[in-house]
Amino acid sequence: MQGMVGFEDLSAKRAAVAVVGLGYVGLPLAVALAGHFRVIGFDVSAKRIRDLDSGLDRTGELSATDISASGARFTDDPAELGQARLFLVAVPTPIDAHRIPDLRPVIGASRTVGAALKPGSVVVYESTVYPGLTEELCGPLLEEASGLVCGRDFWLGYSPERVNPGDREHRLETIVKVVAGQNPACAELLSQVYGRVVRAGVYRAPDIRTAEAAKVIENTQRDLNIALMNELAMIFERMGIDTLEVLEAAGTKWNFLPFRPGLVGGHCIGVDPYYLTFKAEALGHHPQVILAGRKINDYMGKYIAEATIKRLIKAGLRIKGARVGVLGLTFKENVSDLRNTRVVDLVRELEEYGVRVLVQDAKADPAEAEAECGIRLCGLDRLRDLEAIVLAVVHDEYKSIGLAELKTWFRDPAKALLIDVKGFFRPRDLAAAGFAFWRL
Repeated sequence: MQGMVGFEDLSAKRAAVAVVGLGYVGLPLAVALAGHFRVIGFDVSAKRIRDLDSGLDRTGELSATDISASGARFTDDPAELGQARLFLVAVPTPIDAHRIPDLRPVIGASRTVGAALKPGSVVVYESTVYPGLTEELCGPLLEEASGLVCGRDFWLGYSPERVNPGDREHRLETIVKVVAGQNPACAELLSQVYGRVVRAGVYRAPDIRTAEAAKVIENTQRDLNIALMNELAMIFERMGIDTLEVLEAAGTKWNFLPFRPGLVGGHCIGVDPYYLTFKAEALGHHPQVILAGRKINDYMGKYIAEATIKRLIKAGLRIKGARVGVLGLTFKENVSDLRNTRVVDLVRELEEYGVRVLVQDAKADPAEAEAECGIRLCGLDRLRDLEAIVLAVVHDEYKSIGLAELKTWFRDPAKALLIDVKGFFRPRDLAAAGFAFWRL
């Protein structure tokens, strides 16, 4: 038996810190820690490593200067992980086509780390999981791959990621970091390590399961609140009331929460609740409120598409063969991430009606859009002779396009129809510019 790696060993760079998974979460973490420790950034994608070595971060979170100045070592060679004694696992935890947790990335990462483990190591998971997964699944996988005993030869920790892609205000350094360890010494080590880079401070959860549960309910709570707004939007639509005007009025009360209706996609809010419901059902409890919220939010792409079709009919425009331009495909504004984007639902539903949909996105990689979503992106210059425009994701590049210019994109400018999903334009401006419009 060997004692746990010490903070002094890491600070003196006698032992390295390995960050496994270099996406939205792992890369900023690796770069930040590299200012204080010897850091090895590992990713299974050789292309990702080549990009980072050349200073390119396709997620748009870090600049070439940020990457090159960090001093972090990036690699896709698992053998290099043998230099590390603290492993921070930040791989994705998606769901499959049946909305069941897809644990293949975290299982694969655990086996890779396990093969590199030495006595005294600590393995920390940042991926969103259901309560119990770190100790019940990951621990045994690490033991199997390493031949070491968890709690004697190596230790587990959990520190959930809270990164908000595209957000320049709420970042790793400015968000309180929750940490939990298998024992007090492990929790203390994590507090010290993360404390070097997180200015907002560190919060110690009493145990790993509590920290796992805290993470998974953060996004479940947000999902439910957005589902409520989406249901209200459907109700107010029937009443002929503008939902956003209702929310603006209600928002004058000090404790009214500022949630808005919309498409709920991405790798967190639209996914994490299913990790909790999966575990709950395994324990014999069928969640009702959480799954009801998920059902509403998963329906919104179809709902917006149907609203578009109704307004095309109302305007006396054709449906079959209608050219409809969709601005934005990523799951949120100003990011390139296409994971679990619900704009795809909107596009597919319009296509079911025979609509010819032309999709443009200012941030997404065209090859990735075709591979991941089966959608071929087009340039802005292709968005002409349209019957309708759907403003689905308000990237900054779209904000400078004025209503007068948008009007020229239509086959018949006198029947210009704008579906403003996010409510970016003011209704009076749209009316003054001669647009027929709808917003959620």
